[in-house]
Amino acid sequence: FKQRIKLCVLRLGDEWERFAFCFPEKKALPNTLQSFSTVIGLDVQLSDSIIVRAEGQPGLYNSGLGHLDWDDFNLPFFAGGTYIFSPNLQLVLGVSVDVERSYPVLPAAGLRWKLGPQWLLNAVLPTPRLEYEMNRYLSLYAGATVKETSYRVDGDFGTAHGISRLDNAILTYSEVRTGAGFDWKISPIVTFTGEVGYQPYRDFDFYRADVRYHQDGGAPYGTISLHGAF
Repeated sequence: FKQRIKLCVLRLGDEWERFAFCFPEKKALPNTLQSFSTVIGLDVQLSDSIIVRAEGQPGLYNSGLGHLDWDDFNLPFFAGGTYIFSPNLQLVLGVSVDVERSYPVLPAAGLRWKLGPQWLLNAVLPTPRLEYEMNRYLSLYAGATVKETSYRVDGDFGTAHGISRLDNAILTYSEVRTGAGFDWKISPIVTFTGEVGYQPYRDFDFYRADVRYHQDGGAPYGTISLHGAF
């Protein structure tokens, strides 16, 4: 939902994200990570060339659908600015903050460059990509996704795996994906996205408990999602 008010554009929404894994029972890793969050954002145009954006995602970040608790609450957010160099080129600078993450503050920079009538280089973290617009409804893209989010595991998670200090512990999950996909605008407010690719990096870090699991080998992946905005 977007609404223009006196000094800015207000953005509101909800987001549910879920990761499902298949680890052996002896490994002290959750088979599910998920988040239920509200998206609250503001876009402010300071001048003809500078736009500032801030967005917070307060919500519950945990490892199980049946164990929702206010201990799972977190409020990651980011803030950044866009400099419009020309109609075809914009420069972006920002910072992501999550106080529960192993690295609480992560800076980012990038650019959006329209290379031609149908080509767009959207080189901005966390999803840098090269996009090709086939028509007004369908776009193809190739690129990467860089993700680092913190979750709280269940109160008896560590005891169940023989490592009691992991009970109710904070886990920072990090991954890098490279792939290709499509965005299909089913209607003016609904977009369907599909993507396949390869995941070369994945890391599970209980940094406060000094327990870390790193995936040495990669794996293929596939995702589908449905987005709505009005």
